[in-house]
Amino acid sequence: MTEETTKKEPHAEKPLEKMTVKELREIALEIPHAQAIHDMKKEEIITFIREARGIRDEAPARKKKKVVKLKMTKPELKVRIRELKGLKTRAQEEKHGKKVRVLRHLISRLKKKSRKVAGA
Repeated sequence: MTEETTKKEPHAEKPLEKMTVKELREIALEIPHAQAIHDMKKEEIITFIREARGIRDEAPARKKKKVVKLKMTKPELKVRIRELKGLKTRAQEEKHGKKVRVLRHLISRLKKKSRKVAGA
């Protein structure tokens, strides 16, 4: 095998989306072009390579948004927040720093959930 074929093999195995911009530019420079490849962004280079190779543009895999399942109602969340605030003040009095941080984080998360419930 020549050096050129060994260089092209890794490109053939890896999908274009997974390649770095450097690798994509190397491939794009081998294709005759009228545009400045170094000025292109990654997505533009990928479309340029696909058009040159005649690859059909497949729809990119969309990431699914996480669906937040709210198990508690807003009043239940408020009650839980008040309970945690009481525990947090006791932990502050007893000077348990780590416990205070954990409780502060939990309170913050519950407040965010209560805002989502109110907005929905």
